Amino acid sequence: MKQHTRAAVSVVASILIAGSLLAQPRPVDTGTGQKLSSSSIQIQPVDPGDVPLPAEFSVAVYENLITQIGKTGKFQHVYRSGDKDAANAPDLVTLRMTAQSFKKGSQKKREVTTVAGSSSIILKVHITDHTGQTLVDRDVQGKVRFFGGNLNVTYDFSKKVAAIVRDQF
Repeated sequence: MKQHTRAAVSVVASILIAGSLLAQPRPVDTGTGQKLSSSSIQIQPVDPGDVPLPAEFSVAVYENLITQIGKTGKFQHVYRSGDKDAANAPDLVTLRMTAQSFKKGSQKKREVTTVAGSSSIILKVHITDHTGQTLVDRDVQGKVRFFGGNLNVTYDFSKKVAAIVRDQF
């Protein structure tokens, strides 16, 4: 009987692991299997779309993302939206974000209960080359579950996007 229980647990665990791996977002296939290359990236501000995203979260995402992308060391230049010098970059890629969902939690509830009050933000991250061809298209979630201010979701989000950039470029 113990062998059947172990076998059942093993099968269930394998299914759960396989399911979680399949559910993870994947980058758009560039067809080459190689890492992408570019010397410059321009980051556009968050497009809130139909999501009621407070301005402070939009600004914090933008600023944290510029900092975290710069820390990756993958680009010689990280340009802000509207920077005229970006027009001279021959292999410029552009990162755009569109809000998909936003939930502002409660820092007090998180600190008191640790099971309530979580904050989360999901943004579609779209990176294109200078011709407009899609290089990366993913939904990325930032969240704060336990301690920290609500704006920490923007830091978590930015770290995850920086990891995508590190993997793809």
